[in-house]
Amino acid sequence: MQKLRVVIVSPALADANNGNWQTARRWQQLLSAHSARIVRQWPDAEAGDDDVMLALHARRSAEAVEAWHARHGQRGLGVVLTGTDLYRDIAHDPQAQRSLALAHSLVVLQGLGVRSLPPQHQTKARVIFQSTSTRQTLPKTHRHLRVVMVGHLRDEKDPLTLMAAARLLPPVSGILIDHIGAPLDAALGQAAQATQAQSPHYRWLGALPHAQTLQRIQRAHLLVHCSRMEGGAHVLMDAVCSGTPVLASRIDGNVGLLGEDYAGYFEPGDAPALARLMLACRAQGDHAALVAHLRDQCALRAPLFEPQAERAALHRWVQDLWTL
Repeated sequence: MQKLRVVIVSPALADANNGNWQTARRWQQLLSAHSARIVRQWPDAEAGDDDVMLALHARRSAEAVEAWHARHGQRGLGVVLTGTDLYRDIAHDPQAQRSLALAHSLVVLQGLGVRSLPPQHQTKARVIFQSTSTRQTLPKTHRHLRVVMVGHLRDEKDPLTLMAAARLLPPVSGILIDHIGAPLDAALGQAAQATQAQSPHYRWLGALPHAQTLQRIQRAHLLVHCSRMEGGAHVLMDAVCSGTPVLASRIDGNVGLLGEDYAGYFEPGDAPALARLMLACRAQGDHAALVAHLRDQCALRAPLFEPQAERAALHRWVQDLWTL
């Protein structure tokens, strides 16, 4: 295999600690057989040596995509589509649409992403599932049901649905909710503080280091994911590969990871439905098997998210981009 110089363009770097950065950093590690670096803007002082560009985000990396195409044409140019690309920007944003046209090939991060692309671009798209390592499933207490939601507080993640569901839960339900994420929207941070004051079983923990967040996912009985739009949330894979089942909004980005027949969906924004699911997972009797059923369904999906599968798919993509 020829060693190539790969530049990964990410609109977010380590200081953001968000999904784009986590993907960029993991891909840099998985491409260690090549020489991979991460930049926010391109070209830079090292641009002349680059062989392949992997641009995360069609709209936010559009200038780098345009600059690469001006130098190299389509050869070596790949674009990764995020949730805001697929489910908002490519419908109306000229820069995002231009990135689709200029790229040699496109990558989506979950199984239903391709169908959201314009028909003329679907043939040059492929799915690469992100990966995470398998983690030990930690013992779960029987005294209560511990639920965790992970995601910075912004509209796309729909944290208000979790907060509304928390307020619907009876104080004696035995359900404790931990909400992890920085207040990117100040109003949502205020709403989290208000919910915490009104509902003692809900705690907003703010932003936490990645390792601490993973430990809380491992200890939880359930992960809740309320997003309105999602390109393929890594936190779902973290939960699945930690033996922690998921309650998720029924959107393409979640269904494309968990499967059409998954039993833990609620409609986007439907706080009463989310509250009912949490109560069903806590209940004894006929509903006692629900958490176990969700865990079994997640275990069937876990092989999709193994690092060796992502590494192989990523190397194939880089090689295909170079040999155009």
